Amino acid sequence: MMKKGTKLYSILKFKCPHCHEGAFFKAHPYNLLMAGEIHKECPVCGEKNEKEPGFYYGAMYVSYGLGAAVFISTFTIMNLFLPEFDWINYLFIVIGLLVILTPLLYALSKIIWANFFYSYKPKSKNTNEQIKAN
Repeated sequence: MMKKGTKLYSILKFKCPHCHEGAFFKAHPYNLLMAGEIHKECPVCGEKNEKEPGFYYGAMYVSYGLGAAVFISTFTIMNLFLPEFDWINYLFIVIGLLVILTPLLYALSKIIWANFFYSYKPKSKNTNEQIKAN
């Protein structure tokens, strides 16, 4: 079970890396019209999701690693369970899988990149109550 406050929770639930409550993306990764668009600020805590212009260019390295992991694991599993397949069949299946997973890998790379640089900052209820009282 994932606990709120862990980076894995933020990544797998696509939640704000600061508060783990607000949505990180404006839409689902497979909504291709808005794929990868993030909220400039968290809708719950108001923290910025971008340190500087071009901040998410570094997510390309994460995306490359995720794509390589999908390629290697798919190739290995297919080689173990379907050894009679020709190499061209492996290639078509792996490329097809990567094309299908591209929006998800793109979104994962951005949220993983953000979690490298931002940490969980729980806001206590007392702080919120003090703000409301003033």
